[in-house]
Amino acid sequence: MDLDPEEAVPGVRDEEAGAETLSLHAFSDLTNVSPVVFLYLLKECYVHGSLKATKKFQALQHRVHQALANKPQPGPATFIVQCLNVLLVFGIYGEGFSHLVISALRRYFKSASAPASQEDMSSARRLAARLFLATVGGSVAYDEKVMVNTLKVFDVGLTSIDEALPALEVWHGHGFSCGTAFLEHYISDLIKSKSFMTAVSLLEHFSLRFPGHTFLQQMVEDKDFQAAEKWATFMGKPSLCILVDEYGSRNMLKQAYNVIKKNNLHQDFPDLCYKCKESALKDLAEKACWDVAETKAKGERQLLEYLVYLAMEAGYSEKVDELCNRYSLEGLPKAQEAEVGFVNKCFLRLTDLAVKDVVWVDEVNELRKATSFLEGCKVVGIDCEWKPNYLKGSKPNKVSIMQIGSDSKIFILDLIKLYNEASEILDNCLSQILHSYRTLKLGYNFQCDIRQLARSYGDLECFKRYDMLLDIQNVFKEPCGGLSRLTKKILGVDLNKTRRNSDWEQRPLTQNQLEYAALDAAVLIHIFRHVRDHPPHDSSLETVQWKSHIVSHMDNPKNLKKKPKFHSEQTSASDN
Repeated sequence: MDLDPEEAVPGVRDEEAGAETLSLHAFSDLTNVSPVVFLYLLKECYVHGSLKATKKFQALQHRVHQALANKPQPGPATFIVQCLNVLLVFGIYGEGFSHLVISALRRYFKSASAPASQEDMSSARRLAARLFLATVGGSVAYDEKVMVNTLKVFDVGLTSIDEALPALEVWHGHGFSCGTAFLEHYISDLIKSKSFMTAVSLLEHFSLRFPGHTFLQQMVEDKDFQAAEKWATFMGKPSLCILVDEYGSRNMLKQAYNVIKKNNLHQDFPDLCYKCKESALKDLAEKACWDVAETKAKGERQLLEYLVYLAMEAGYSEKVDELCNRYSLEGLPKAQEAEVGFVNKCFLRLTDLAVKDVVWVDEVNELRKATSFLEGCKVVGIDCEWKPNYLKGSKPNKVSIMQIGSDSKIFILDLIKLYNEASEILDNCLSQILHSYRTLKLGYNFQCDIRQLARSYGDLECFKRYDMLLDIQNVFKEPCGGLSRLTKKILGVDLNKTRRNSDWEQRPLTQNQLEYAALDAAVLIHIFRHVRDHPPHDSSLETVQWKSHIVSHMDNPKNLKKKPKFHSEQTSASDN
């Protein structure tokens, strides 16, 4: 019969009334039901239900778990092993249903008021051992994960393997005197074929320790870190220390520190711990997450000095002053060395792009002048910034500024002030730019920006629509690691991104913040010129036809007006 899944299984809900059902039968009494019939009915439930696959699996798992309390013969554990023995005749459903019935039995064991009888478990264990040996021998085609799960759920030990080996013809003549010899041979084959996780799971399950330390090195070299850490944890502290050393020698500091932290090995690796902390601070500094990095330093002077060094290396002089004043850090030799290094380090600057003017706009008159200028441009670059919020689960901050400009002049709009003092005028002016069919707007990952703008200023109409937008990110067939990496590849110079996550709500913004913001808009025009002037087959970066990526968007399609065609000559002249 067809039942509403919400009634049948708690937690499985109809997303749309009457749209989803799960075909179920009652499984009211399994006393006289054979595994084949049981599985056939299970398959029919799966085939005829209209739920999505994951919900079907969860709902049917719940039903099977309930059915195991309804007197399956000779017991629930043995019944499930018998199901596993016949499941492969169900073709494509075999593997998925094997995971379903095993997980259902696990749930039954956890929730049953009385444990399974010793007779039932002994019978199931014997059958499971034979199924494992048949799978290894190739006469049963289960994958390794099902095989390992079967051993675990039925607690198959070496004694069961010893008893099952002589009973199976597939292993006659192979000369295995006991289960240990058989398992060591099989696990060695797994290691040769680099099935490391299965090998480790079997070694752990049967408490075997024969491979030695080279096994650990093999897993690290093959980048199977999950298996390596599982094996080292099973083997104990000496192996964990070897693993940490392996990670350290390969400069895999994050993995090394995770093992150290998880297993309380800080005292064994003091130097490596410090190196890991430095590496974490460097990663945060490269993402311009200075506040997070400062918190991570936890007031340790040596780490704070290193953070000052990173700030100086990045040319973030205001952060250097801030940290030195807050923690009384003076005369740092590393910082002095970094200052010299930074002078020699080349980042892209506005002067390199021939930008003549950066205009701060926080008054209505200046906004109108900016709008008049931008309406006369055929191509403009657009970007925006907002103050980062590091509190997990909290709402993001409002977009603080919006940068719009040509190749020679960039306007930086103080959205917060303009919205508070003249929201209607701000809405009208930005609508004239964003909704214009005459001006091509360039952005990078602009979908993220426009969503944030709409969240920040939901009552403004200007952010509910845009026309003639070209997202530069979509023009390149392969991701290039962000705007900074793309700039480096096309213009040959890095963008200094260290101020990306700075406080964009402070007023006035620093000169460095203003330059950073202006550069992000200006560089888009120069990248576009490269794309426009270099056909895809001649470019050093593989691009697609850029015109096909010009898009428009409107939250309310009913208001959409007929869009004029965009002619190539619109961008062939000067961009301002």
